[in-house]
Amino acid sequence: MSPLPSCDAPVRPPAGTAPAAELLHLGLNEYEPVWRAMQRFTEAREATTPDEIWFLEHTPVFTLGMNASRAHLLAPGDIPVVQIDRGGQVTYHGPGQLVVYPLVDLRRAGLGIRDFVTALERAVIALAAEYAITAECRRNAPGVYVQGAKLASVGVRVRRNGAYHGLALNVAMDLGPFTRINPCGYADLAMTQLSDLGGPTSVPEAAHALAPHLLRELGLLQSVTAA
Repeated sequence: MSPLPSCDAPVRPPAGTAPAAELLHLGLNEYEPVWRAMQRFTEAREATTPDEIWFLEHTPVFTLGMNASRAHLLAPGDIPVVQIDRGGQVTYHGPGQLVVYPLVDLRRAGLGIRDFVTALERAVIALAAEYAITAECRRNAPGVYVQGAKLASVGVRVRRNGAYHGLALNVAMDLGPFTRINPCGYADLAMTQLSDLGGPTSVPEAAHALAPHLLRELGLLQSVTAA
């Protein structure tokens, strides 16, 4: 699992008219209603449905991927555990973490699944660089790392060419609950966050700073930004 200085750029078809995406800033939400809303959006979408990118925070929750081992739940205590339909193992979401759900038609965007994951990682690396933070991705361990500690996690699902789930970026949160799991299936994996590294100290600040990087890496244009 050797770290890379940067992620390889996604390979896209020849340039044409980039699809537009609506950016929605949704605030603090419980996990399951948002997950179900992503599923409904993906099931209902058609070839002409505009892409959306949701920026939000979740109330405390541990989520387990489809094939995750419950052995990585060390001491969940009073924090709910939800088994969901993304890839990957277990992670934690809580206030102070920016969660980004890019609901993107991958065929229309000209992205494979690996390209999509890489685009999310590269967006976070570019955001970190704005604050003189050197971040990197790892070829065999999706996510973004700073000096060996994990800054952002990535887990996705694709159905009918539509991607959902996405990215969790630690901004200014209580990192304690990560010690109650093996994050992403790795024992003793250290976690870090932007506010401890000289980066943004609030989720809204991080969301607005990350948005242009996401659009660029995903090859999308912004259509509407919700207030």
